[in-house]
This record gives sequence, C-alpha cells and structure tokens, in this order.
Amino acid sequence: MDDFELFLKLGLYHVLDWQAYDHILFLTALAVVYALNDWKKVLWLITLFTAGHTLTLALAAYKIITVDIKIVEFLIPVTIFITALFNIITVKKKQRTHNKLNLFFAFFFGLIHGLGFSSYFRMIVEENEDKLFPLLEFALGIEIAQVVIVFFIVIMGLIAQNVLKISKRDWIISISSIVIGIVIPMLIERKFW
Repeated sequence: MDDFELFLKLGLYHVLDWQAYDHILFLTALAVVYALNDWKKVLWLITLFTAGHTLTLALAAYKIITVDIKIVEFLIPVTIFITALFNIITVKKKQRTHNKLNLFFAFFFGLIHGLGFSSYFRMIVEENEDKLFPLLEFALGIEIAQVVIVFFIVIMGLIAQNVLKISKRDWIISISSIVIGIVIPMLIERKFW
C-alpha cells in the first residue's frame, strides 16, 4: 500500500506542482474551449493525454527510448504555445473539427510531456523489477489531478460566461493569450541550440 500511495502522490504532485506549471498551462489551453456540458469530451481529452504521457514514461522506464532532455524541455512549451494559438485561430471555426484536433493534441502532446518526466521517473523505479504497477499508479495520480484542474477551468469558464457575461469567444481568446504570454519566456529560456 505504501508504494501505491507513493506513486499516486507522485502523479498528483507532478501535475499540481506550481513550480512545474507547464502541465497546468497545457491543460488550461486544452480545456478552455469546453463547457460543463462537454464533460465527456473533456474526460476523453484528459484520458488521451494521460495515455500518451504514460506510454512514453513506460518506454523510458523500460529503456526502450531515450531522448535528450533539453529538446524535450523545449518541446513542452512548444506544445502549449501551439494549443493556445490553435484556440485563438479557430475560435470561430466549427467545434467538431476543433474537438478532433484537440484529441490529437492531447495524445500526441502527452507523449512529449511524458518524456519530460521520464528521466526522473526512471531513477525512481530503477531498482524495482516491477515497473508496470508504479506506472499505472502514477498515471492514476496524473488522471485525478488533471480532472481537478480541468474541472476548475471549466467552472471558471462557466462563471466568466454566465455570471460576468464574457462571451465564449472572448473567454477563449483571453485565456489562450494569457497562456501564450506566459509560455513565450519559457520558449526563450529553454531553447536548446
């Protein structure tokens, strides 16, 4: 039970760590376009992101892949930037197309985000013969934390649009622009060349 709690908490804190806020920024950019009644779509997004994240963690834990961490640390803010910019560009487009691309973003960018944590995770499970259960426990922690964050983002959107009377378009553009403003210095700081 101690290992379960350890890896579950590790997954929770991986997402909820304010010093590693890139995860929160990505989830914000990904979820800002959705309303509370889109909860099924949002759960799919979160689950696909976790699946991608866990897949690359598993591949790294079993030493199937290794990637230069400097490149990954640069690619993480790139994924955030692309997602937020996509929100702004497509704010007036059909939601159906946006949903399909968001599902792709969630999984593919989850692969990249998982690589960002792979070195640290590999060190933690290095001596464990069984890596599968720690991976699943960690993934469960990530999933729970992401549900909390995305629920908060969707509720904030609900309040902004229904109480403060901010249009959905303005909400998406404003939040996505804030995310871009935060992520640009990260891109500059993390360039690997």
